[in-house]
Amino acid sequence: MSRAAIRYAKAVLDLSKDNTSVEAVLNDMKSVAATLDSSKELRSALSSPIIKGEDKLAVLKEVFATTSNETKGLLDALVSNSRANLLGAVATSFIDEYNKSQNIKAATVTTAVALTPELETKVLAKVTELTGSTNITLTNTIDESIIGGFVLRVGDTQYNASIASQLGKLKREFSNSL
Repeated sequence: MSRAAIRYAKAVLDLSKDNTSVEAVLNDMKSVAATLDSSKELRSALSSPIIKGEDKLAVLKEVFATTSNETKGLLDALVSNSRANLLGAVATSFIDEYNKSQNIKAATVTTAVALTPELETKVLAKVTELTGSTNITLTNTIDESIIGGFVLRVGDTQYNASIASQLGKLKREFSNSL
């Protein structure tokens, strides 16, 4: 993350706390992050030096028409400061800063198939064991290339229990013993 994105995120978080609209802005930032992740065209438009700032702002206000006043103010500030390309990073930084302020641990589990409710409970128990925190948000991503098992990431820590990883270890062991 760029320092500028983190500064914008902290400023919006502080403003939303003052206006008691943190939950609304958090939902906006999740929506912004998801929209930018799924739209290469929007990301390209925001980073394009050819597109005028007012055109970028018009597109952003159209796409994010139902957002809170704080989010609309952020869009204005980013475009007027020629920082519209930071919007995705600001949204992600906002979510991270919010999670830190609420002592929420974000965990991502990658599996070959979608998590069942009982498996999700087991993964949450493992995250609780690793972090000591019971306030956890769990995101499940699906990657069929891991074949089976799971890869759990909590902050900077990664726990790899995938079959692909174990097959890779076996391959290295066989190669080294020849």
